[in-house]
Amino acid sequence: MTIEPATFSTQGVGGVRIVCDRLGDPQARAVVFLHGGGQTRRSWGRAAAAVAKRGWQAVTVDFRGHGESDWASDGDYRVSSFAADVIEVLRGLPPKPVLVGASLGGFTSMLLLGEIAPDIASAVVLVDIVPNMEQSGANRIHAFMTERVESGFGSLDEVADAIAEYNPHRPRPTDLEGLTTNLRRRGDRWYWHWDPQFISGTAKFPPIEVTEVDRMHAAVESILGNGVPMLLIRGQMSDLVSQARADEFLARFPQVEFTDVRGAGHMVAGDRNDIFADAVLDFLARRVEADT
Repeated sequence: MTIEPATFSTQGVGGVRIVCDRLGDPQARAVVFLHGGGQTRRSWGRAAAAVAKRGWQAVTVDFRGHGESDWASDGDYRVSSFAADVIEVLRGLPPKPVLVGASLGGFTSMLLLGEIAPDIASAVVLVDIVPNMEQSGANRIHAFMTERVESGFGSLDEVADAIAEYNPHRPRPTDLEGLTTNLRRRGDRWYWHWDPQFISGTAKFPPIEVTEVDRMHAAVESILGNGVPMLLIRGQMSDLVSQARADEFLARFPQVEFTDVRGAGHMVAGDRNDIFADAVLDFLARRVEADT
């Protein structure tokens, strides 16, 4: 039997409403899933269910400007503001959650634990992201996100075609209605759910921190220096975290555990959810549950 998540919302920085889902016991320790740029909390559905089944509370968050959360009327899409929103979510959860952050969510986790609130979490999982990511991969993601952000799509078939072209290793979606969680309908056209300001470069406060490699390396060093365990999960076919970039990161931070997921690209949880969830649960069992 599938358990439906309970949806709740929190007021983030500047009054922006942040929408989240919860699976599992609200009193249990939490694993908080933070999606990548252009994704939503729905990206984590099956992984969150696996974590909740193991006895954790799984919380998935829509970042500001994404999914069902509010768009920032002042154009504030700094990574530090994403992190501050997450702090407000964590206020309503049991102490010392685990953060699982993909791409933008990984940068948010680095900044949150490495600079803003060092004692707020007990462990962090970075999903296909390192500070010194491959710029060519980042450019490809940016191009996909911006291509139809203003013009939208005339049908769900057009959306499915665009996704299939971007992710050729993944089967074309057959449940087109399932795509609507990533879209908003205006008139007779479909548009991506995210605020165009976030990706177009027109936001007053863009997420510039994702380009600050030295700052992010310092944040990771601070996290590890505080004894917080960290796992890097890479999609073996990723064009954002190449093997060379992963090797550089692991040589610099040998305390970080590493899992390479075969058959997965940048969207690791969606491409190979079974292996991804098992890697997270194994890490939690060894490094978090064992210490409680």
